[in-house]
Amino acid sequence: MDYYKKTADEIVKEFSSQSKAGLSQDEVKKRYEKYGPNRFAEEKKDSMLKKILLSLTDFTTLVLMVAAIISFYTAIATDHGDLFEGILIIAIIVINSVLTIVQEGNAEKALSALQDMNKQTATVIRDGQQKDIDADELVPGDLLVIENGAMIAADARLTQASQLRIEESALTGESEPVEKDADFVSEEQLPLGDQQNMVFKGCTVVNGRGQAIVTATGMQTQMGKIAGLLSDSGTSLTPLQKRLNQLGKRISLIALVAAALVFLIGYLQNEPILEMFMTSVSLAVAAVPETLTVIVTLTLAYGVQKMAKKNAIIRRLPAVETLGTASVICSDKTGTLTQNKMQVRRVWSRGDEVTDVEDGMTDEAMEVLKIASLCTDVIVEKGEDDEVIVKGNPTEVAIVRAIEENYHTKKELDEEYPRIAELPFDSQRKMMTTVHKMGNKKFLSVTKGAFDVLMPKFHYGDVERAQVVNDRFGKKALRVIAVGYRIFEAEPTEITSENLEQDLRLLGLVGMIDPPRPESKGAIKKARKAGIKTVMITGDHVVTASAIAKELGILNHKNQAISGAQLQKLTDDELDGKVKDLTVYARVTPEDKIRIVKSWQRTGAVVAMTGDGVNDAPALNASDVGCAMGITGTDVAKGAADIVLTDDNFATIVDAVAQGRTVYQNIRKAINFLLSCNISEIFIVLIAMLIGWGAPFSAVQLLFVNVVADGLPGFALGREPAEAGIMNEPPIPAHEGIFARGLWQKIAVNAGIFTVVTLFGYYLGSFVDSVSPWVDASAEVGQTVAFLVLAYSSIIHVFNVRSSRSIFQVKLATNKSLFEMAVLAILITTAIALLPFTQDLFNLVHISLNHWFLVAILSIVPVFVNEMIKFHFSTDEE
Repeated sequence: MDYYKKTADEIVKEFSSQSKAGLSQDEVKKRYEKYGPNRFAEEKKDSMLKKILLSLTDFTTLVLMVAAIISFYTAIATDHGDLFEGILIIAIIVINSVLTIVQEGNAEKALSALQDMNKQTATVIRDGQQKDIDADELVPGDLLVIENGAMIAADARLTQASQLRIEESALTGESEPVEKDADFVSEEQLPLGDQQNMVFKGCTVVNGRGQAIVTATGMQTQMGKIAGLLSDSGTSLTPLQKRLNQLGKRISLIALVAAALVFLIGYLQNEPILEMFMTSVSLAVAAVPETLTVIVTLTLAYGVQKMAKKNAIIRRLPAVETLGTASVICSDKTGTLTQNKMQVRRVWSRGDEVTDVEDGMTDEAMEVLKIASLCTDVIVEKGEDDEVIVKGNPTEVAIVRAIEENYHTKKELDEEYPRIAELPFDSQRKMMTTVHKMGNKKFLSVTKGAFDVLMPKFHYGDVERAQVVNDRFGKKALRVIAVGYRIFEAEPTEITSENLEQDLRLLGLVGMIDPPRPESKGAIKKARKAGIKTVMITGDHVVTASAIAKELGILNHKNQAISGAQLQKLTDDELDGKVKDLTVYARVTPEDKIRIVKSWQRTGAVVAMTGDGVNDAPALNASDVGCAMGITGTDVAKGAADIVLTDDNFATIVDAVAQGRTVYQNIRKAINFLLSCNISEIFIVLIAMLIGWGAPFSAVQLLFVNVVADGLPGFALGREPAEAGIMNEPPIPAHEGIFARGLWQKIAVNAGIFTVVTLFGYYLGSFVDSVSPWVDASAEVGQTVAFLVLAYSSIIHVFNVRSSRSIFQVKLATNKSLFEMAVLAILITTAIALLPFTQDLFNLVHISLNHWFLVAILSIVPVFVNEMIKFHFSTDEE
């Protein structure tokens, strides 16, 4: 309802309330039953059972579950069956599920620790009595008492207002407090920021007091409606999840085709059908990289730990990698790119003398600020380590902070010029005046306000020049405060506007702005170098937003900025055509923010969205990865985000992008490492069967290679540090396959090498007696040699894939855990080949020293070939 179009009396009548006594207790009970508590609907949390089921829906996990079922079936259906293989697969599935649930649970706990758990209270008048109640108990029609420093507990129409100003940045994105007027009525359709007679839930009173009739509570408030939009955005798979699902489907298809071929070949060669079925199933199980999901989860979890140390809490694991593929960062302005803290930027005192405060303070500029600070109502306190804390109206706070930081203290000035009278700021005059003693005989009257309002009051001073400076400051998006004064020979007896605010002498102009965060400019430059476009989306005015964007390096031309009104006239197709050229969106609504995010997504971009207000929450939810501010961020924004920045620092998100890219890079390395071995297993078995050599491996041997030889070193790949220049590369396209940029070729080459050396080892062990005078050639010896060659060469291969540089140029100390896991895998593999108990368990036999020497030589062949390839490409680059 457009309550701002109605008078206060009409609102009182509509809600059957009373402008002085408020509602009766009986009426409150009836309305509470009708409207419910004044709080947002809570999102239903998933049960532990649902979390477990969700963690098992990954395609590769489903394939493993099917493989485990088949493995158990074949083990039970045959007399010589072994449950070991199926148990191993189930253990892998359980480990992955537990890791995912625990990590995301820890993120939720960390987020909860950030949130303020104190319940909000509200002051109301009921039955003619003023009382403090739980804000949840507010109902439409309640008479709400509004006081300085309070947070508004519900949407309400003002019935009284005295010098009332409200900070609405959490809702509208506008950094300046809004002056409120209970008598204001409009016939036009107005945005929230211009509804002067309305106050909104979640906003803060920075000055004055008032009373208002509650018009909406809970989900019906403006903030509640925005929170409701979150459920409309839906959830979608991240780029990583899409790529891994696609990978799982491809591998599974390859495994099924290979298994069918092996079964067909065995059938044509008159091999026993049950034996061929078991061999085919073994191959299908072996072809699927069982440890991939665990390795990906561990890699993401390690990325989470690294990001937590850099002030980013990850709520959803895949968001780590998604952020690494981001090509666009859509950021709110107020409190995200800027400090949400007004600062004096320039001071004009006379003639052409403009002082840039950042470069240094002049005596003339300090005089203007000293006199202006007398005409303020701020509170100055001492914080920890004697830090000066200034509370009050942001404009006045900026003036006082400027003098506190440079020379004087407010207390000293108040003692030098004691205040004896004042004319408070009001919406009609739009200025404030204070009267002070000036020595023993004279009195000083100080007036401050907007220059346009005060200009007719100035009878002395260079007013024409001030007008030029005011326009110049305005073009730089500075909020301008004019300062004037009068000197009285005797104490003024009439403290009225007509007496004090006439015949003023112009002292100077103070230009202030909500400045950019110091680190934001460098972070935006770093993002641009990485091929990431930064876009500002704000509820603030176009001029202010454009000035900040230009200073930060986001805006290069005025045509790159657009207002919400202009945006709403564009169709989705028109917006899609322009979205890449626009960098600043001003005066936008929460719905506009979602449109912008989705338009970028339709162009193929991976969108990260940062913000802190409730008005940012829907876009945070709709983006590929939402980043909320942890300190200034609202609970609604944090709940909608994938990542919470605990230091509210825009630069943190750029650091997180670098970590995300490292995570994705390491996942590609893991895929290279695992599939090189898995693909080779398919070809080794197929070729051996085609030639008529029989199966070179048993199912449990293949599973061991996948879980131990590949798994243990693979777990440590996630800890690989970023390779040099990772933030100088363009973002990974959202639709790029995981095998792009030569990964398939690398896997094919490595799989080919493994296939050749393993088959060669199997042939020598199975058919060549001259290899060893002590051990006769046999299928069992061939299997043992083939198993060891494949296991050792795969373990050593981890040092090939960890970097595009030579293994001799990469220090082991940069990832000690990888070296330790590789050594552990070698020791375990050697132990099971030597111990009689494990020999029986894994179908291995004793082999001679000559065979061990053969295994050692063949296992280092892949390293030699990879080094030759790296040397060739490094020579070409030079």
